[in-house]
Amino acid sequence: MTGMESSVEATGEGLSFAFRHCEELVREGDPDRYLATLFAPATCRPHLFALAAFSLTIARVRNAVSNPMAGEIRLQWWRDALQGEARGDVKANPVAAALDDAIVARRLGRQPFIDLIDARVFDLYDDPMPRVNDLEGYCGETTSALIRLGGLILADGAEPGGAAAAGHAGVAYGVTGLLRALPWHARNGQIYLPADLLRQNGVTREDIVTGRGGPGLVRTCSELRALACRHLEAYRAARDTIAPAARPAFLPVALVEGYLSAMERASYDPLNTVIELPRWRKIWRLWRTARRG
Repeated sequence: MTGMESSVEATGEGLSFAFRHCEELVREGDPDRYLATLFAPATCRPHLFALAAFSLTIARVRNAVSNPMAGEIRLQWWRDALQGEARGDVKANPVAAALDDAIVARRLGRQPFIDLIDARVFDLYDDPMPRVNDLEGYCGETTSALIRLGGLILADGAEPGGAAAAGHAGVAYGVTGLLRALPWHARNGQIYLPADLLRQNGVTREDIVTGRGGPGLVRTCSELRALACRHLEAYRAARDTIAPAARPAFLPVALVEGYLSAMERASYDPLNTVIELPRWRKIWRLWRTARRG
């Protein structure tokens, strides 16, 4: 347990500290979702930040451990914590404390969180994503699930609608995020690009992890951008099925088009180009989308 985690009990601030910790974690580690959450009702933000902090913490397990087995153990601790089977005081961990409050207060099911953890086991290993369908499933169990859970928090017990919209939105946002993170994943030996596409385009694992790249990798990334665009259009077609209260959970998807457009530039190198949007442009896109909603 870290000093940050142990200070929950030491300061006596309990949940207040836990929620502040989650908000800061998301602000530093997931700025897009942090900015989007600021457009949600203030009463929902602590639980939305708890949800995002949990997702971020699980996504970072690989970087926090020395080997996959240690990562499996850490993920199992989270499973046990969600199911009430973990040893010790789970609520000494500020993310776990804030998440548990969100689950209880918003009457959320625990299985979607277990499923998200199970999907993240893939992150611990260096195997490539087998097929395009597997990539869509991975994004569905991680990013789409996060959007759906955010909608449930915002709807506060009412039906948030938009289940299909959340599925498509999560794949569009998730694939785009993995393309943006490709330079870092390649250096860490992680391959989220589907092996079937890589084979079709004559790309080997070594082409990616050594930074060699090549035309085949450019084609693969182009095909994945097309995949993200198809899911983005399907999400837009289903947007009217989302309950108005739940729409802020979908706000990060407003940034997808800008990221994908930046990858269409002639100078784009999948293994070396950092794809980012100016903060002011992100805020403007989020504000415009929230205003429409």
